[in-house]
Amino acid sequence: MSNFYGALEASFQRKLEAPALLLDGQPDWSYGDLQAKVLQAANELQAFGVSPGDRVMVQLTKSPENLALYLACLRQGLVYVPLNTAYTAAELDYFVSDAEPVLYVGDALRQDVPSAKLLLGNAQRMLEFQTSVTVAAEPSGTVPRQTDDLAAILYTSGTTGRSKGAMLSHGNLESNARSLSQQWGWAATDVLLNALPIFHVHGLFIASHCALLNATPMIFMEKFDADQVMARLPEATVLMGVPTFYTRLLTHSELNADAVAHMRVFICGSAPLTEQTFAEWEERTGHRILERYGMSETIINTSNPLQGERLAGTVGYPLPNQQVRVADESGNALPPGTVGMIEVAGPNVFQGYWRMPEKTAEEIRADGFFITGDLGVMAEDGRLSIVGRSKDLVISGGYNVYPKEVELALDEMPEVSESAVIGVPHPDFGEAVVAVVVPAGADVSLAAIDSALGERLARFKQPKQVVNVTELPRNTMGKVQKNLLREAHGDLFA
Repeated sequence: MSNFYGALEASFQRKLEAPALLLDGQPDWSYGDLQAKVLQAANELQAFGVSPGDRVMVQLTKSPENLALYLACLRQGLVYVPLNTAYTAAELDYFVSDAEPVLYVGDALRQDVPSAKLLLGNAQRMLEFQTSVTVAAEPSGTVPRQTDDLAAILYTSGTTGRSKGAMLSHGNLESNARSLSQQWGWAATDVLLNALPIFHVHGLFIASHCALLNATPMIFMEKFDADQVMARLPEATVLMGVPTFYTRLLTHSELNADAVAHMRVFICGSAPLTEQTFAEWEERTGHRILERYGMSETIINTSNPLQGERLAGTVGYPLPNQQVRVADESGNALPPGTVGMIEVAGPNVFQGYWRMPEKTAEEIRADGFFITGDLGVMAEDGRLSIVGRSKDLVISGGYNVYPKEVELALDEMPEVSESAVIGVPHPDFGEAVVAVVVPAGADVSLAAIDSALGERLARFKQPKQVVNVTELPRNTMGKVQKNLLREAHGDLFA
């Protein structure tokens, strides 16, 4: 049995009476309650007629029932495909046509999605288990899976603006959950405060898996709110978040060393943590944030040590059973202190990109190392620091935004002659999306861009500022020099 749910269920069984999900506005769930909800959802899936290997696309707001549905998909050997609830109908149609799900589950029936492949008529029925469903028959047992069998597809940014589906196996999920539990010293007394979304690798495959694999309580918040987090923090021992969480908490008047004296560890990822935030957090709380490095294709690769020096601007050392190298263009490891491409290998590395064999071959070398697209430098002792991204990616509030997708939308506006989208430092989001445009006539306003892109792109992808220029800087080959744009407009949100 290599089905990851089997490992989770074994932990649940030992603690059926123990608290699992600590909720707001409704009764808490024990691990027995969670297991019962998983069986309930599995029964619904079984009645619907899905088969192992079928894709189930889920676009739901965060809820305990949503988590139960994910676990039920694992249990039944299905491939879970989570989507951001902010995606527009046009974006959703691409994901549907690419993944070809047998079932789509959403908060509302998306009648505005034109794809005929989407089984809209059954979405509401799949949500019924959230309220009161009488299980007609006990679902069959956990479906056997092989280590390399797919458990999930996570869509991530593509180099041409087309999202790629990263295929994660049961073995990928389990190996990483066990490595993180070991690396971060997960204890039976730990209580995780999870205010992250669970359509994202961070909230689901990193945070939730640690708590579930160890059958420890999780304060399960629908979304991040600084006041609510501060109110629930006395119950927690572990907080995982993106840099935006920490910058917002630093503005809270009640944050001080006494308020977090009971906390075991604060963990940060999904986007770079500034040295300023790192230092200010330590000054205010006495805690050093533990920064780690991961991505959709590999979950987590490295982590600063639980015991030992945590340095600002570094992402620590490889997790157990994983390899990390800084390499040249041919994949040859470079000596310490030399900047190169970060490449990773191990049981956490994904199976490839869904229906993109050529792209998979480009990014996973013959020796199994995945080319991350990030530039880094390795210290003599093996500690890794990220110095930049070779791919033109913007990470805003922990979410990946690929500029090409935004540029294509901007260039369709009659007011825009051409555009370049960049990320610049932002005190709250880490990076903010900025549109640099050459107007076709009068200056282009942010309101006009919001109006044009509002129905096309998720809000987190849309520019937070617009800069009008007479021309875009280009090199001798005609390529836009975005590094010059970032330098020129880097203080927009200072």
